This record gives sequence, C-alpha cells and structure tokens, in this order.
Amino acid sequence: MSAETGQFAADPSLPAGQGPPGVGVAVRGLGHRFGELEAIARLDLEVPAQGALGLVGPSGCGKSTLLELIAGLQQPSAGEIALGDSRDPAGRLARCAFMPQRDLLLPWLTAIDNAALALRNRGVRRAAAREQAGHLFKRFGLGGFERTRPAELSGGMRQRVAFLRTLVAGKPVLALDEPFAALDAITRAEMQAWLAAALGADPRTVVLVTHDVEEALYLSDRVAVLSARPARVVEQLSAPNPRASDRDAAVTDPAFVAVREQALAALHGGAQ
Repeated sequence: MSAETGQFAADPSLPAGQGPPGVGVAVRGLGHRFGELEAIARLDLEVPAQGALGLVGPSGCGKSTLLELIAGLQQPSAGEIALGDSRDPAGRLARCAFMPQRDLLLPWLTAIDNAALALRNRGVRRAAAREQAGHLFKRFGLGGFERTRPAELSGGMRQRVAFLRTLVAGKPVLALDEPFAALDAITRAEMQAWLAAALGADPRTVVLVTHDVEEALYLSDRVAVLSARPARVVEQLSAPNPRASDRDAAVTDPAFVAVREQALAALHGGAQ
C-alpha cells in the first residue's frame, strides 16, 4: 500500500504538510483501584515521540483501563502520567485521540458526516467540516462512499471511517483499544498493513492495546507484556521490523517468529 493511500490527516489548522508536533508518553509509578479492587499495580512505561508501544496481556488485566488513564479519561489512584509536558487529565485528553474497540459510527449519519464529527466538535461549520474530511476519503480508500450510511459499509471500511474521525483533529497521540478485534482474519491483516503504511507516512505517538501478539509486534516498536490483574509489566520486547511494507514477509521472518514466541511465553507466564 502506498504512503499516499495510507497517510493520516494533518490538523486543518496547521499549514499544508505540517503535522502535529511530536509528543511522547511517560508513565511513572502508576497504580489504579476501583474501590477495593486493585486493577493496576506500580507500573512504568515510556513511549518516545512518534514511537509506538503495543500492550498485550490476559483478558481483564487492565489494558483498556491503562489506555483510558493515558488518554485522560480517568485519573489514576497513584503515580503520574505525562503526554509531553501535560500531566493533568484535561491536558492529556487534548493531546490524545482515543479509539475504542467498536467503531461507534452514528447510523443516521453518512460516512462523511461521521468522519467530520471531530471537526464539528471543534466548532467547524458543517460544510467546511465535510470539505476538510472529504479531501481525505480517497487517501483512506473510501473515495465514492462519502454519502454511504454505516450499515452499507464493510467492516474494514467502517474502521477506516472511524480512524478518519479519530485522526482528523490532528492530535499527536493515538490511543487505540483493540481497533481490529471485530474484523475477520483477512480484513484484519489488510487493516494492519493499511495502518502500518499510514504511520510510516505521517508518524504519531501510538499506544495500542490488542490481544493479538503478532499484531502488536508488527505495528509497534516495542511491546509490553502485562500480567494478570493487578497489571504490571512482565517483559518488554523490541519488534524486529515494525510496520514493514510487506506484512506477510515480516510476520513470517524467523527473527519475528522468535520474538513472537518469547512474547507468548511471557504472556502465558504472566497469566499465572
């Protein structure tokens, strides 16, 4: 897939060709409780500006909670989270685009109006928002589907609309919570390759939650394996060839397979 096809949207308020400034993520001594339930133990993580970190761990270990804390949707019980120089929840939320597991497209809106929601929420008038989002539809592989309702789109196309909606605001940090979980295996692999090309064309700082170790290693520079609840980091692994243009070749390379097996072993050990 070409860079042109995958390139993310820049913030419309910035000059053409100028993306958002790099903002990294730092997590220090993080702990979080829901009443008496300890969801996250003392946890340290770091993602450099325009780097990508994958988070994998057993079901219910607190991955999605950790992502919401990073994005500023919750305030941690202990420790500190910084996105660039911002540590308060409102500041983190202002710098972070959060995409939940479901695409959450509004069924009564067309694809272009769903994609333009981020702009509309910033006070951009409907016609201007449609125009700005519309310029990106061909680049996102959605050309000709601007007036289509979500129910008439394939799963992969719905995900692309959701990404466009998430990214059109131009925020420098992306928090992605199982973005491809609802897709079939073939479409999921295609979307992984699409996202890899997009990140190569217009890098952002990414924190990706996924149950798929292969997906995490392919899309991320580093993968943090979390333990069962309360979540702690069991192991961090460097990806052999993150976001390679040939996904199939990348995930079958012996070096990739070896790291994948190491990650799976750490995952199984941390689930005990």
